[in-house]
Amino acid sequence: MAPIKKECDYLVLGGGSGGLASARRASGMYGAKAIAVEVKRLGGTCVNVGCVPKKITWNAAAIADQIKDASSYGFSVKHTAEFDWKTFSNKRAQFVKKLNGIYEKNLEKDKVEYLHGLATFLDPHTVKVTLDDNTEVDIKAKKILVAVGGHPNLPNTPGAELGITSDGFFELEKQPKKVAVVGAGYIAVEMAGMLHALGTETHLFIRHDKFLRTFDPMIQEKVVAEYERVGVHIHKNSSQSKVEDIGNGNKRLHYKDSNGEGTMDIDCLLWAIGRSPELEKLNLEITGVKQNDKGHIITDKYQNTNVPHIYSLGDACDRGFELTPVAIAAGRRLSERLFGGIEDAHLTYENIPSVVFSHPTVGSIGLTEPEAQKQYGAENLKVYKSTFNDLYYSMMEQEEKSPTSYKLICAGKEEKVVGIHILGRGSDEVMQGFGVAVKMGATKKDFDRCVAIHPTAGEELVTMT
Repeated sequence: MAPIKKECDYLVLGGGSGGLASARRASGMYGAKAIAVEVKRLGGTCVNVGCVPKKITWNAAAIADQIKDASSYGFSVKHTAEFDWKTFSNKRAQFVKKLNGIYEKNLEKDKVEYLHGLATFLDPHTVKVTLDDNTEVDIKAKKILVAVGGHPNLPNTPGAELGITSDGFFELEKQPKKVAVVGAGYIAVEMAGMLHALGTETHLFIRHDKFLRTFDPMIQEKVVAEYERVGVHIHKNSSQSKVEDIGNGNKRLHYKDSNGEGTMDIDCLLWAIGRSPELEKLNLEITGVKQNDKGHIITDKYQNTNVPHIYSLGDACDRGFELTPVAIAAGRRLSERLFGGIEDAHLTYENIPSVVFSHPTVGSIGLTEPEAQKQYGAENLKVYKSTFNDLYYSMMEQEEKSPTSYKLICAGKEEKVVGIHILGRGSDEVMQGFGVAVKMGATKKDFDRCVAIHPTAGEELVTMT
């Protein structure tokens, strides 16, 4: 059967938040004929196997923590709180499915044609889409956006396939009794924290002596200490040599850490060692689009590739911020530039706030202290630090308290705030407002002039001396 032929102004490859935001703006606001293609589920990593189901799981873990804390506030919990993993995961999956439907309706509303299938470049302007029924559609497009996202990596360790990745975490039918999480980035730290809070015996294997190594040293030090305090087993300076299937769904992990060589029998092994762009099946080579040594598409600040009509954003490109709101913002600005006549529209990849849903949560924006020293010189910095107990812990014994730590990094005579790093209860919510302040160029005096909201943890950021 001959392929169906289509033409469009804008072809978006990838149905994640960034690509769909760009397609909807191009079509719904500027009238471009747009087609979006996705081979998996609409919404991309964030909706299906990332931010959304992760935060829902984090909420469950936070409730488990509060149940443990309840007796300190005078509550008598008469029965052990039992967590029904299957009921929870089924309900979480239903919510994600609902979001998939909302995304599809939004495409219809903005008149974006949606094709569910696998995309492959035939030439720089033409893409073949193989639909679910094997029908082929050849699309000739004036402009093409590659926003196909990424996928989790597996190591070369023998038996690695016996483990799961963060994608597989959301498909677990029962809660692990004993898990080994391998990785030191935010995904590993988040998943280890959630599983531990929900009652799984959790072992976190990291290559060095700290995790979250791209974050400020204070964050690294304090979160590692907190995980150790609450009972997460951290295996430092570790490596894995082999994984064996020992039957009944159990695995044996062979490893080495700072204590020497060992083995561990577990019922779940979770690899969280990084992600790669989802470009393997795209036949991108035929377009001449350049990639860096890690496989990401090379782009400039306007999301341009080296091929004039092909663009890229999100996890597929080399901008370095694998965050959903970043992809959405970049996608909208790209369409404003391409179809809305706003010539200089682009996302500024500076002072982007981020959060780690660890236990406790972490918020960060701007430069770390080492980065600020390199950029401004240590003699031109003033760093304000504070560690304190959130009022929430006032009813608890000292050993039950999770400390809150804040850091402000200020540069120059005017003490412009160039970095904020916080950890503690509510840091995810606190960071959003202070992110606006840093983006606007606030100084320490601006913070000082803001009247504190008392009693809150966030007030510490406007009262530090």
